[in-house]
Amino acid sequence: MPRWLRPRLDWLLVFVPVAVVLERGAPERATWVFGAACLAILPLAAWMGRATEHLAERTGEGIGGLLNATFGNAAELIIALSALLRGLYDVVKASITGSILGNILLVLGAAFLAGGLRFKTQRFNTTAARTQATMLTLAAIALVLPAMVHHVVEGTSDAPRLEHGLSIEIAVVLLVVYALGLLFSLHTHRNLFAGEAAEAADVGDGEGHPPWSLGKSIGVLAAATAVIAWMSEILVGSVEHAAHALGMTDLFLGVVVVAIIGNAAEHSTAILVARKDRMDLSLGIAIGSSVQVALFVAPVLVIASRFVGPRPMDLVFTPAEVLAVGLAVIITGQIAGDGESNWLEGVQLLAVYVILGMVFYLLPA
Repeated sequence: MPRWLRPRLDWLLVFVPVAVVLERGAPERATWVFGAACLAILPLAAWMGRATEHLAERTGEGIGGLLNATFGNAAELIIALSALLRGLYDVVKASITGSILGNILLVLGAAFLAGGLRFKTQRFNTTAARTQATMLTLAAIALVLPAMVHHVVEGTSDAPRLEHGLSIEIAVVLLVVYALGLLFSLHTHRNLFAGEAAEAADVGDGEGHPPWSLGKSIGVLAAATAVIAWMSEILVGSVEHAAHALGMTDLFLGVVVVAIIGNAAEHSTAILVARKDRMDLSLGIAIGSSVQVALFVAPVLVIASRFVGPRPMDLVFTPAEVLAVGLAVIITGQIAGDGESNWLEGVQLLAVYVILGMVFYLLPA
């Protein structure tokens, strides 16, 4: 059978024009538009993953993982900004929570499972993993404290002003810490995040082609991100109507559905490199993406909301979201702290994600 006739994810690229046509020609069919946009994002995310792997060959595991997380989260940032303009604050906050949970439970769990089925035990840099886990703990603290303040001052006349002021101050602190974290991982202690050199057999695209040049890798990554951003805009425009039609709450939609689609790039790449025993890169993508969402994307959205949208957004999340992030951070820190992974640890992370998904689905609007 000719190679182009073999089943492959690229066939789903047909849903890119389908989503555009449906969005412009049949906007009343929001569920169909939503489904087409979701399917269109999947092959684009796979191209992002392919470009990231080639990029890591040229730049090293640390920078490659950071670039994948950055380009992958670009789509989520665009989704969130689009939702902010529409005043969908609950969806924005839920997507932030869902992205953090999805990366450290679903993506990392799937990577551990996929890699563990091929290798009995996989190893990664313990110090780097603990550093990332500590950053996640900081993110959990940044979610817990505004929620605590909210319940203390709730009902008082100064409550909105205090909550928005505290959110801005925490956002600035998180951005500073994120910038210092980049300095730590890319300059002063970059050897901890470099990872091991890839085996020669892993170089290339798996089809007998040589590795891409740096320019081609960045170009494909940027192009895929741009089209994903376009599809994300269509997805956001149909998300509310589709949620109501499918009987989903905004919380479940943001925490689970939108987060899974937004994390598609991390899903494909982290699993792909874990199957090749490149766990430093896999962890850099999965945990690094959660850290970036919590310490960069969320603060940027808080600050941006003061200039766009009907009103400023705060960092006051629901008790369910705060508890879910706290529990996810705890189990991730325990599993990643020993520098080793296996398939059972992947199953454990996935089990936590499934349980949290069921809880969020049953919570009332």
